[in-house]
Amino acid sequence: MGNNNGFLISFSHVSFALVVLISCLHEVELSELKGGCDFFQGSWVEDDTYPLYNNSSCPFILQGFDCQANGRLDELYLKYRWNPTACSLPRFNGEDFLRRMKGKKLLFVGDSISLNMWQSLTCMVHVAVPQSNYTFTRHGNLSTFALPDFDISLELSHNVYLVDVVKEEIGTVLKLDSIENGNYSWKGYDVLIFNTWHWWVHTVKGKNQPWEFIESGGKILKDMDRLAAFKEGLTTWSKWVDSNVDPHTTQVFFQGISPVHYDGRGWNGTTSATCKGQTTPVNGTTYPGGLPPAVAIVKEVLKNMSKPVTLLDITMLSLLRKDGHPSLYAGIKGNDCSHWCLAGVPDSWNEILYAILSTREDNSRLI
Repeated sequence: MGNNNGFLISFSHVSFALVVLISCLHEVELSELKGGCDFFQGSWVEDDTYPLYNNSSCPFILQGFDCQANGRLDELYLKYRWNPTACSLPRFNGEDFLRRMKGKKLLFVGDSISLNMWQSLTCMVHVAVPQSNYTFTRHGNLSTFALPDFDISLELSHNVYLVDVVKEEIGTVLKLDSIENGNYSWKGYDVLIFNTWHWWVHTVKGKNQPWEFIESGGKILKDMDRLAAFKEGLTTWSKWVDSNVDPHTTQVFFQGISPVHYDGRGWNGTTSATCKGQTTPVNGTTYPGGLPPAVAIVKEVLKNMSKPVTLLDITMLSLLRKDGHPSLYAGIKGNDCSHWCLAGVPDSWNEILYAILSTREDNSRLI
């Protein structure tokens, strides 16, 4: 995003009237999807028409995600398309997305994995209308990409736990039963896409663990089982959604658990193998190492909610992409097997999001 203090960028105006209507092929694909499809079961297939955009055509990719600019020479990882088993997934159509979402506000809430997905979507939209005016601003924890010609904003609220982290006399406390921040920052949006997980297992105090104590059930603790803490915090978030979201005006998604690839045994590799040097996906539709335990917790919490929340169940399709991480090409020292290169895997997450937004019958208000 460049300047962390915020910036404003504008390009020449293009009228919304010039947007090309959805193609006949696209109409056929979407009508097929209305019959129902599990987008999340499938495999990766080579497709020379991918990626959906070139890095050079998207000027605001963060350095940490821009693997090609950071020296990654192999390009095969860019040439894979997610292919659901039961049906076809429509290719992202940025002009159609803008038409459907005209006048709407979409907010991602979460950690740097949310940032990964948000930046992917901004690139996918920008390359569809490259001559259109846009603004890109950052104020505090809120980043906003807006297209005034289409009256649409794609926003990101950086919030790694969803629940509150509060400075008190004893120190910084992670409050598992408090979510006051949502009351002033998550309301008034047409689409909300939440994510949290990675920070719950961070353990280096002061570096990647910003809290000193956990408050659980009214008790102050030095630490606790992290899966139990994650479930309690996610349950608090679910109660906030149930109490504050009107499903007639706002559609809610949970982004799902984005996996890491630091242990090759997960794909029947060696113990020392990581994403470093990986250039192809795992073959097939299943991951030998199975799903992370957080997936079951997410599904249990969502199942018990009274308001509808759509799970973007991206875990399995992402587990298969051991080749999709920045690794040594994140622009800093280290081996990043947690985030994702752009262009890359998050583009497929957004293609699924687009398909759901486009076909959900009970969301005619949004499209």
